[in-house]
Amino acid sequence: MVAGAVGNFHTAQWNDPLVLEMLRTREQNAKKYPGDYSHVFRTKSRWDLIRISFVVMGMEFAYSAETAFVSPILLGIGVEHQLMTLVWAISPLIGFFLAPILGTISDRCRLGWGRRRPVLLGLSITLVIGCILVPFGENVGMLLGDLGEVIPESSVNVTETLRSNQDFYDHEMDFKWAIVFTILGTLLLDFSADTCQTPSRAYLLDVCLPKDHGRACSTFSIMAGVGGSVGYAMGGINWDNTTFGEMLGGSIKTVFTLVAIIYVIGSILTMTSFREIPLPLLEKDDLLRPLTESAINAERAKRNPQIISKAFTESSKDIATVESYQDDSDVEEESSAMSLTDFLKSIFMMPKSIAILCLTNLFCWMSHLSYCLFFTDFVGEEVFKGNPAAHSQSLEYQLYLEGVRYACFGMAIYSLACSCYAFTIEKLIKVLRARIVYCGGLLIDATGMLMMALFPNKITVYVFSATGGIVYALLFTMPFLLLGQYHAKGQFKVSRSNGEAAGSTASVDKPERKRGLATDIAVVGGMIFVAQIIVSLGMGSFISLLGSTTAVIYAAALFSFLSAILATQVVYMDL
Repeated sequence: MVAGAVGNFHTAQWNDPLVLEMLRTREQNAKKYPGDYSHVFRTKSRWDLIRISFVVMGMEFAYSAETAFVSPILLGIGVEHQLMTLVWAISPLIGFFLAPILGTISDRCRLGWGRRRPVLLGLSITLVIGCILVPFGENVGMLLGDLGEVIPESSVNVTETLRSNQDFYDHEMDFKWAIVFTILGTLLLDFSADTCQTPSRAYLLDVCLPKDHGRACSTFSIMAGVGGSVGYAMGGINWDNTTFGEMLGGSIKTVFTLVAIIYVIGSILTMTSFREIPLPLLEKDDLLRPLTESAINAERAKRNPQIISKAFTESSKDIATVESYQDDSDVEEESSAMSLTDFLKSIFMMPKSIAILCLTNLFCWMSHLSYCLFFTDFVGEEVFKGNPAAHSQSLEYQLYLEGVRYACFGMAIYSLACSCYAFTIEKLIKVLRARIVYCGGLLIDATGMLMMALFPNKITVYVFSATGGIVYALLFTMPFLLLGQYHAKGQFKVSRSNGEAAGSTASVDKPERKRGLATDIAVVGGMIFVAQIIVSLGMGSFISLLGSTTAVIYAAALFSFLSAILATQVVYMDL
């Protein structure tokens, strides 16, 4: 570990005449290219940031439909609780290994369209396919020979029994192919929705100046909250008797179809917002590279010797050495290709600052996933006393569906809270500092989840869902804002043999090689896959142990508390 005294990179330094001159030089140079990449070196307006973030709004529409309805869909076609929770583990298991690889591919992509958008396009295609398969898997199964719900012929007065207050369990289910295609759709949708976040975040940071990263991350979270709140509210509407519902075959199919359309529109708006600078041009032209703090310091160091050289010409050889070192270091690190061995090291031999950030992010995601993946099932069973395994026309099943729709509005509240908190998080960081915002928000959520678990009713599921929005805003903001700070300030470039610079206050890790931003975003963001594997494999047994789906809310409270403790150890630089 090394330390280096660093000023506030987001405020005073960007008013430095040298920095303004370097920006003007880069902007003018970028205009010379046929694609005109000068926008990369200009401050982005709030509308610009919204355009870049439209894709995450679409992701959240997809994510809201997935978390609200996949569990009820699987339970409704005969999948048991424990098997249903295991289904949620398959996608993150795949994603844990593929997402960092996709991040590295994104860092090294040499297409003229850029590095991030080609990966984002591919994942968007698989996400839309998943959106179609999840609700229509039952229809595909019927085409392949599934019988669906089968009521024995010996049952009499079936209609009267279903309409009465009696339970009706004497029925069989034949959904073999439906289960296969629904699970396949779930895997594609879940993997793509989670993995899309890496290239979309990297694209956001690539086309913005480092000083805009705070506003960019907060805008990203706001758009995520808007997408989630509207998406969940859309899921809470009973579409059965509407024109769309009758045409598409029910509420759930209508919701997923609308989500697919909205996602396509959002992804197109994002991918056509700003051009990326292709990697070959970045390697060829130093002035197209991002204006990081290390680049500023290198230019300042180069100019200082030039001033000195006018008075002391005899030191020209030493000056040339300094200039060569400063100029070449960025070029070498930016263009060096990462081998498979180096890539694996970036995951398993990460700097301490990223390791702590990963662990904190892991427990944050475990809390959030415990809440969001099983919340609709919790409300349907524990609050409304419904039964997802009952016949589709029985009173208990109708109560369960009513609870699921009611829970959708609760999750809309949590998404709205996410947007509100994300809108203020940058100002909160300036006033309270990042450590208090991060730790305090997680403690608030832990308290809210505990109260919901202790007192499960229609009021508490709405009131305390708002605390879940705080965690989601933090998940979308803090880890990536910190990563942007680490890379902008040369966190993984500077190294000193004595382990600490004189008079320094900020921690800086000693690297073994260049770490790409998208790779680090994938590694930290990839904790969602680890979290989902842990939660999915363990939650079924935890529910069985407690004998109630209230277990998922207790788990969310515990994980938030543990992540708050870990957040006290995160390296915050000077945020």
